[in-house]
Amino acid sequence: MAETEPSYTWLAQGWSAFSLLHGRIEADIERALERAHGLSVREFSLLEVLSRQHGDVRGHLQMKQVAEAIILSQSATTRLVSRLEGRGLLRRYLCDTDRRGIYTDVTDAGLALLAAARPTHDTALRAALDQAATDPTLTSLVRTVEELRVPA
Repeated sequence: MAETEPSYTWLAQGWSAFSLLHGRIEADIERALERAHGLSVREFSLLEVLSRQHGDVRGHLQMKQVAEAIILSQSATTRLVSRLEGRGLLRRYLCDTDRRGIYTDVTDAGLALLAAARPTHDTALRAALDQAATDPTLTSLVRTVEELRVPA
């Protein structure tokens, strides 16, 4: 059996801790959003992404851009969009200049649900980070997340 280089071991352990933190946070947010608003984390993320470009003069997002933004396959994104479209939270339409292009936009109902769900999301995120900070293997990662200043 080949020995693992020490730097790869530390790298793997760091990745494992990061994955653990992400999983815990996502699970806590998922429970809170589902309970209070009937939304999954992915649904919330989709509404969030679409809300950022809603009414923007640059136009709306094509389905492939949506898939990249929420980190899902195109087929999974299509299913997610269909589900939210069925609930009246977003709509799809053909591009005026390229009839092959399908765009997605959030509706007023979607914006309202997002506005109602955002405090739930943020409260669950804060609570999950506070809880994770009590785990010595996650403390430095939590601190890093808290210090990040990433533009939307």
